[in-house]
Amino acid sequence: MTATHDMPVDVRTPDGVADAYVTYPDDGAAHPGVLVIQDGFGLRPSLRKLADRIAAHGYTVLVPNAYYRHGRAPVIELPDLIDPAQRPEIFQQVSPMIRELTPDVLRSDIGAYLDWLAASPRVAAGKVGVTGYCMGARLAVMAAAMFPDRIGAVAGFHGGPLVTDTPDSPHLTLGNITAELYFAHAGEDHHMTPEHIDRFDKALDAAGVRHRTEVYEGAQHGYTQADTAAYDPASAERHYRELLALFDRNLQPVAEGN
Repeated sequence: MTATHDMPVDVRTPDGVADAYVTYPDDGAAHPGVLVIQDGFGLRPSLRKLADRIAAHGYTVLVPNAYYRHGRAPVIELPDLIDPAQRPEIFQQVSPMIRELTPDVLRSDIGAYLDWLAASPRVAAGKVGVTGYCMGARLAVMAAAMFPDRIGAVAGFHGGPLVTDTPDSPHLTLGNITAELYFAHAGEDHHMTPEHIDRFDKALDAAGVRHRTEVYEGAQHGYTQADTAAYDPASAERHYRELLALFDRNLQPVAEGN
């Protein structure tokens, strides 16, 4: 399955309208739904290509602009190659928008995205898969805890921070999760140090969450993102293999009438 149909869409939320990108196989059939949660740099061409690749494997994929309250994507101007070391002002621009994505805001937005997927004729009945990148991995974990009856698989890549000292730290919110989780941490990542990874794994074990954690040694924070200086092709390909295997294990369409 290679051909996909893709287009921009608008998703109505309690706070307004989120512009988004949807892509799915061009075969006229309904496929399991997948929600892609962006990294800090936002909805842009490289994320659309990532979504297209997931869709080509047999999924209907929605990628919302998490910063929609600040305008339609691209919310900030980005260079063709994103290198925060050379352009520190990028983080200065996105950091306030990241902080606005509180648990209450996230619950509202994720609920709207899941409702949109459930209403789409291109999405088969059944649980949804979620994959998140950088900050998106953190949000994906929280979403799985908020909507355990609707989310069946979650992957997080070079995610963080997943362990903080705040009451809403993701590692403290795991008890409701029913999904299978997969995490691929970057070997070179101050957001998730070996200590952080150990604490997060122990919290997952204590909560009885099905999960697997790997560290992609030598990879940097952001290794999946083809338009960044951190991109690592070998690690990115590994990420696709693990992600699609996770979804294939857990996202099976529900037959009509069941």
